[in-house]
Amino acid sequence: MCFFVVCLFSGILEITSVDVGVVAIKGLGSNYYLAISTKGELYGAKEFGIDCTLKERIEENGYNTYASAEWRNKKRQMFVGLSVHGRPLRGKKTRRKNTATHFLPIMV
Repeated sequence: MCFFVVCLFSGILEITSVDVGVVAIKGLGSNYYLAISTKGELYGAKEFGIDCTLKERIEENGYNTYASAEWRNKKRQMFVGLSVHGRPLRGKKTRRKNTATHFLPIMV
């Protein structure tokens, strides 16, 4: 099992491989998993579940995007995204090319 650690503001996130191209993201300080509900809302789950599986894709610009591995909205993927103020974006409003969905994992 391989994993990456991402430093996000003052928190450290651990990215763990679950399957080929599928990862789980866990906050090391909070011990919560990043999850996307069927409605596209981001939330923290105490235990790993189906909402916590994310498809990881490395984009052409070198950044990574994370989309729900289980849920779609009208046949479109729902991505993890943050606004310029650091607030989570609803998955229904996100697209792969939107820079709010681009993340740069760094090994710590």
